[in-house]
Amino acid sequence: MMRMQQDQEAADAALAGFNVSRETRERLDTLVAELHRWQKAKNLVGPGTLETVWSRHIADSLQLVALLPDARTWLDLGSGAGFPGLVIAIVLRDREGARVHCVESNGRKCSFIRHAARLTGAPVTVHNARIESIITSFQEKVDVVTARALAPLSQLLDWTSPLLTTGVQGLFPKGDNALGELTEARESWKFDVETFPSRTDPRGQILRIGSLEKAQPAR
Repeated sequence: MMRMQQDQEAADAALAGFNVSRETRERLDTLVAELHRWQKAKNLVGPGTLETVWSRHIADSLQLVALLPDARTWLDLGSGAGFPGLVIAIVLRDREGARVHCVESNGRKCSFIRHAARLTGAPVTVHNARIESIITSFQEKVDVVTARALAPLSQLLDWTSPLLTTGVQGLFPKGDNALGELTEARESWKFDVETFPSRTDPRGQILRIGSLEKAQPAR
């Protein structure tokens, strides 16, 4: 009973400031409960992050939706156990035309995303594949590409350039080296960027990237 109360208090604190409906909260509760249940056998997330799952994974994912509130279709690269893609899909569940494509190469994590999506009714399509193979053949129209704790920005732009050069937005959470990653990425790419402070990590920033084009080599 004490553990349940502590979990609910942690959830309340993490969700404070987010406009989450009662139904969405219930679906997020279901996701967290299933994550705890599967974690014992499947090791889906870092064990140390389970104690702070509401802030570390749920709220950290939720904050992305507010930065592109009109986006309906998302492509989430390296989704892991569904963060942020599955959380975003739960939030967008009742929005007409909403769809989140989760790309993950680990089969057991894909199984978990599919399972949790069924239980919550989240509009998710899971792609059990490597990023390089998906991007080059991806045919679905998307509004935004995101990736959380996956790779340096320069690598992310290399992967996602077939989409970001066509007007798709990129939304990439970064740590305290965001400025360094931006400097490195600008050696190869030209782009517009807006930075937003992370609501869950005082050292973190979220980069919103648009208008990507290849930089001309210096002469």
